Amino acid sequence: MTQPPPLGVYVHWPYCARICPYCDFNVVRDRGRTNEQAALADAIVADLKAQRALTGPRDLLSIFFGGGTPSLMDPGEVARVIETAKALWTPADDLEISLEANPTDAETDRFAALAAAGVARLSLGVQALDDAALKLLGRNHDAGSARRAIAVAAKAFPRLSADLIYARPGQTAEAWAAELSDLLAYGPEHVSPYQLTIEAGTAFDRAVGRGTLVVPDEDLAAALFETTQSVLEAAGFDAYEVSNHARGEAARSRHNLVYWRGHDYVGVGPGAHGRLSLEGGKLAAAARRGIADYIRAVAETGVGFEREALTPLEAAEERLLLGLRIDDGVSFAEIAALGLSPDTPKVKTLVEADLLVDDRIRLRATRSGRLVLDRLTGTLAT
Repeated sequence: MTQPPPLGVYVHWPYCARICPYCDFNVVRDRGRTNEQAALADAIVADLKAQRALTGPRDLLSIFFGGGTPSLMDPGEVARVIETAKALWTPADDLEISLEANPTDAETDRFAALAAAGVARLSLGVQALDDAALKLLGRNHDAGSARRAIAVAAKAFPRLSADLIYARPGQTAEAWAAELSDLLAYGPEHVSPYQLTIEAGTAFDRAVGRGTLVVPDEDLAAALFETTQSVLEAAGFDAYEVSNHARGEAARSRHNLVYWRGHDYVGVGPGAHGRLSLEGGKLAAAARRGIADYIRAVAETGVGFEREALTPLEAAEERLLLGLRIDDGVSFAEIAALGLSPDTPKVKTLVEADLLVDDRIRLRATRSGRLVLDRLTGTLAT
């Protein structure tokens, strides 16, 4: 009998103290929503139980609280969700439990309680160590708060990751290198530097349309990307994913690797997504986006999500999109539905152009390929 694949659990907590102008996630302001939040926590627990009936017994690799701002969640509710997931599935010996947080004083005060609830890995949304940049990004903390939060988090959690945003308006490669070095001095073992992207419908998108926000051009963005790689490599970090760098394999985000390696995962909370290997194929699950809709759906039907089967082509396209992001790449066998092989003309052309690694088993992007990953993926998928 074939052993069912292991899985991860993603918990979406949609509440934020402030909505950032670059954010297009499924989030809402948390003010005055205490009763709703308690009802949502109940619905998430019930939804987990319903999804256990769908998945059957599995090994549990990771639990990730994202959002939104899950560090605003009551630590007691965080503990309840963790204990529920661990009771429903068999925890792996190296189960990773992660939570996203911001470096505000209010959230920093909760770090010890969140650690006691079972969180062992904190992903801290530093975003910048420059007050003017933080104001531009709409953050509700300053650089001093970020530095204090990093120091507190390093003591409270065994593993610490820090997020930064680069390619900001007016940013230079020299200033970015100094900012990265400043962060590294605080000792995080994992750094996620994300290039600022202008998402449709966001406040930044409207500002760009008005001409009041000007982002770096492609040449400067490329120079900032190269600066990122150089500074972090020199500090002993591996670029195991296009926007994630770890000091050693143990520091890598196990939950994100669940996504990038095409493993199964359960998603709970408004707008959360899941992927499950069932009934001989891959199923895509999507939860209701509205908070009230999600709570009502769980109460009335027992589940907060809907699901549909992915076609072999859709599953292969998704594996290509996610697998090319990591240094491991994706095996040709996993994307057979795309008709790609080491001898496919466009694969050979991209290898010759130094955008793909010359590998007979796996499709892997080179450093140059990562710089144009969206175009590279689009070329391979068509």
